[in-house]
Amino acid sequence: MKIGIVTDSTCDLPARDVETHAIEVIPSILIIDAQEYADGQGLSREEFYRRLPEFKRAPTTAAPSIGEFLARYQKLLTAGCEHILSIHAASQLTAIFSTAQQAAEDFPGRVTCIDSGSLSLGLGFQALAAAEAAEDGFQAALQAVESVRASVRVFAALDTMEYLRRSGRVPAAITLLGGALSLKPLVELAGGRIKPAGAARTTRQADERLLQLLLDSGKLARLAILHTGAEPRARAFLNELMMRASQAVPREVLLVNVTTVIGTHVGPNGLGFAAVPA
Repeated sequence: MKIGIVTDSTCDLPARDVETHAIEVIPSILIIDAQEYADGQGLSREEFYRRLPEFKRAPTTAAPSIGEFLARYQKLLTAGCEHILSIHAASQLTAIFSTAQQAAEDFPGRVTCIDSGSLSLGLGFQALAAAEAAEDGFQAALQAVESVRASVRVFAALDTMEYLRRSGRVPAAITLLGGALSLKPLVELAGGRIKPAGAARTTRQADERLLQLLLDSGKLARLAILHTGAEPRARAFLNELMMRASQAVPREVLLVNVTTVIGTHVGPNGLGFAAVPA
């Protein structure tokens, strides 16, 4: 059985993985001063994070249209796919999954939509696992997704909670974390929700807390170091990790400047990781 894999651009998968496994990636929408950008087109991530603190009006985001999903599903089915796994960003944080479900209704019994409960490589690793297992059939691909979804850990140390507060996507009580004392908040993305994971007084202390959370994960099968326009910070973090626990790190570690559609809501100068324990 030929299986098609669809995801959305919040997955942050490298282009080479998308191409190698023929994964269909549907771009989300970034809106700046009433101008819409398909995620990854027309505005580089580097430029976006450089300009983000200067925007007079906060950028917003939108889910892809239902037509985008219909077109991708039809494309795969026409190409000979007997079934499609459509794996998307956490439904409690975005309408992407709901839109995918609506489109799937036009192809009864042929499209299975999965709520990853995550974002960035927390989602991307699920889509990648599905694509790698797809040659063994639908059940194998589905089980690969479920295995990663159950074990993936996603944490971040943010520069500020201001952008999450503006987004309205998390409870107000969480966005107060670190606000009064200008602390650096740490958050976890688990089960589709953003949860507080502590706070630190300085960026350096936040990075150390984040590193300890990663070390506590043990030996890793997959790892991505995530940042929002903070590559030097991310590289320093990875170097420290390699000095302390190189034997626990997989051969390939992704270093990812997180997509603008996510960065809009978490702000610049953030650091995080998505890790799948072995």
